[in-house]
Amino acid sequence: MTDLPVYSITREFDAPRDMVWRVWTTPALLARWYCPGVETIIHEFDLRAGGVWRNEMKMRGMSMCSKMSFTEVIPVEKMVWEHASTDANWNIAPSPKMPDWPQVMLTEVIFTEANGKTTVTLTQTPMNASEAEHACFAKMMSGMDNGWGSGYKIIDEILAEL
Repeated sequence: MTDLPVYSITREFDAPRDMVWRVWTTPALLARWYCPGVETIIHEFDLRAGGVWRNEMKMRGMSMCSKMSFTEVIPVEKMVWEHASTDANWNIAPSPKMPDWPQVMLTEVIFTEANGKTTVTLTQTPMNASEAEHACFAKMMSGMDNGWGSGYKIIDEILAEL
């Protein structure tokens, strides 16, 4: 497949870049906004190239785990990670909720500041995905703004508290 589906969302926050970075990189703050309406447990968060973020989301009597392996970290500017669906032992596995969801996605988050405001641009692209995974991702992209947007509204609240 030559035309990979790429999801992108850009959002401006009314706060300096170092504050927005802090909300993305402090586990206690990240757990508050990441996947709203779900209990998010961050088991590990080692923010460096080669570091890992192990995340568990509990909902409706089940847990979904994911492991993010950081490949690039430039403090307050950029984070890149490979986002993998995992089983409870952190082994890459299909998502229990959506078996055709890509098992691994490349995620890039860029933070830019102008006039005391910060623009965050997030992109996600399936990695080594099957045709079925590409199709599932492409189909779901139109609804992903709602999920990220809900989290971003919580980021606004957190920023107001800081």
